[in-house]
Amino acid sequence: MPFEHAAAWNQSGLDERAARGDEERVRRGFWTKAKRVAGKLPFAEDLLAAYFCAFDHATPVQVKAALVAALAYFVLPFDVVPDILPLVGYSDDAAVLVTALRMVAGHVRPEHREAARRALAGGLDDAR
Repeated sequence: MPFEHAAAWNQSGLDERAARGDEERVRRGFWTKAKRVAGKLPFAEDLLAAYFCAFDHATPVQVKAALVAALAYFVLPFDVVPDILPLVGYSDDAAVLVTALRMVAGHVRPEHREAARRALAGGLDDAR
């Protein structure tokens, strides 16, 4: 029995470290990529609202995890459909984001959407 608890704790610790790593990758890469492509994305407001919700201290951990995973898919360079393909390059990113947002829709609050609109209106220069 003690071994089972140790294995569960170790797995939990690994999962937590992996989640923190994804969170840091998203924080580092999100704004650079968003500034480069947001003007071309029809789902830019949803993307930014998801970011603001994911990094809101009031957002539950499970919701953060789902949103950070979707945002990591947007930020990280590997993709099912390469982002360099015109028109379809971000379709997989949009599908992942929409799925995550549907799962956590009640947690994306009006203030997250408003922050996204302000960031887009400001050209993403003062966002973060």
